[in-house]
Amino acid sequence: QVQLVESGGGLVQTGESLRLSCAASGSITSINNMGWYRQAPGKQRVLVASITNGGSTNYADSVKGRFTISRDSAKNTVYMQMNSLKPEDTAVYYCNLKQIGQFGILRQESWGRGTQVTVSS
Repeated sequence: QVQLVESGGGLVQTGESLRLSCAASGSITSINNMGWYRQAPGKQRVLVASITNGGSTNYADSVKGRFTISRDSAKNTVYMQMNSLKPEDTAVYYCNLKQIGQFGILRQESWGRGTQVTVSS
């Protein structure tokens, strides 16, 4: 059983910053991808950023240059520094862990409960 616990959400004004953290615990393989998704009211959940255990990153176009994802693999923790926040960044942010098995096949996917980020104009 894997548990993901997020922290760091909150209410900020346009242009301010927040840092999200997500700590994973349980049975976790050494090859895995961690990331952040977000879901705004009435919209689908979408990928914001992801990072492999090797450190390769991927960002949604809407956050490139403003958000930075990083991880501490020894602690199974992923972070996301969010700068220059905009009202359109308002959403529930979910931590995601994909555990990768042999031949690159997804073995298990886990989600956190989510943390609310609200950016006021």
